[in-house]
Amino acid sequence: MIAEIISINVSEKKGVRKKPVNSAVIKNNYGIKGDAHASEKWHRQVSLLAIESIKKMQDKGLKVGPGDFAENITTKGVFLPNLIVGTKMTIGENIELEVSQIGKVCHSHCAIYKQAGDCVMPSEGIFVKVLKGGIIKTGDEITINPDNQSHSSH
Repeated sequence: MIAEIISINVSEKKGVRKKPVNSAVIKNNYGIKGDAHASEKWHRQVSLLAIESIKKMQDKGLKVGPGDFAENITTKGVFLPNLIVGTKMTIGENIELEVSQIGKVCHSHCAIYKQAGDCVMPSEGIFVKVLKGGIIKTGDEITINPDNQSHSSH
């Protein structure tokens, strides 16, 4: 199966559901232009969550979809939590990202948790730093660098 982007999601505020866009500018050591989470000052520049994780929530009866867990990029075909920090990936032909964090601690339940009643982002979402930017589009292929891949495959 080919790993790919199925949704690109942005918002101007943190902790809210993000709105899908067809393409976005992703900037070196910054993140997605126009998104609240983008910053040079920290390692969680772009967040990724797999549609497979979102489907688990849909199977529980929740009406959720891409962007509803505040992820920037919704992926298909790669089990993100199995990647390790330092794993590099390429989106499209030349955009380079590096995994900087797996999951996150959710100290206070955000608006997403309150609206959805549960959240997969803390356990199954990942965060990346942008090593080389460019324009990302829905449907772009995601390639995981085989030199430093995951603990186990799914």
